[in-house]
Amino acid sequence: MRKQILFLFLATIVSNTIYSQSRGTRVGYIDMEYILQNVPNYTEATSQLEIKAQKWKQEIEAKKIEINKVKDALNAEKVLLTKALIEERETEIKFLETQMLDYQQKRFGTNGDLMIQKSQMAKPIQDQVFTAVQDIAEAKKYDFIFDKSSNLTMLFAANRFDISDQVLRVINRADKREQLTKKQLEAQEAKDNKEDAIDDNEFLSERQKALDEKKAARDKALEERRAAQELKKKEYEDRKAQILADREDKKNGTVSANTTTTSTSAEDTTKLSDEAAQQKLDEAKAQKLEERKKILEDRKKALEERRMKILQERDSIKKSRE
Repeated sequence: MRKQILFLFLATIVSNTIYSQSRGTRVGYIDMEYILQNVPNYTEATSQLEIKAQKWKQEIEAKKIEINKVKDALNAEKVLLTKALIEERETEIKFLETQMLDYQQKRFGTNGDLMIQKSQMAKPIQDQVFTAVQDIAEAKKYDFIFDKSSNLTMLFAANRFDISDQVLRVINRADKREQLTKKQLEAQEAKDNKEDAIDDNEFLSERQKALDEKKAARDKALEERRAAQELKKKEYEDRKAQILADREDKKNGTVSANTTTTSTSAEDTTKLSDEAAQQKLDEAKAQKLEERKKILEDRKKALEERRMKILQERDSIKKSRE
């Protein structure tokens, strides 16, 4: 009986090893620091803690100033004091310095309030991350998932193995679902399934990241151009107002300035027309960019629909084979 159990155990290990070798080991990693920085609740709590820490620092600085005042007073009065009084003042200074150092250690020491509160803030998020990592590992058949920000030395890690954004999505989904209606929840689940399908396909995932980066770069460029156009428009309006004001001032001036006024008015009119033409040209360019952006968005949407259709067909084929 024991031999049979031992044989079954060994057979299970061998079969699992063969299966792992045949499908390849799947490895991923997360960056805990990146995740914490992108969780709204943690960043808000960190800001509140930073305000507390600044207040503690101010209190320590106030204690240092108070000690320095006592020291300065002792140095100034030392020649007038007896030896017993000097020793009494020095003892008082040492007591104040010890008190200040104890307070500093209490607030900023290794086991101080700052470190304790940071740990307390991070623990709930770390628990959520651990749960999310377990779910992702089970659902997507990961063999190993490491933490990049831990003591583990990672000399190189390709971005395609980073699942930090997936973990963030799992955490944020849980927070969002508590506030959504039934209809919004269905729409969110459809969006989540789409994102998961892209993550499952490495090619689609990499392409999606590249598209998102290009879109962000385009949006940034458009925003900068719009800001530049707004600045040019403002300068044009200001210059126009200044020219009209100067013209009005010259009208109210002497008659001898009529010739100068006429030539200046002609030059001003030419400048205004050139600037107006440049402004129209800039607006036309911006409109073309918007049209091009819309075309790219439509293409992206069609491509994503096509991908989803291919994935669905693949799933249906897999199910039919099973």
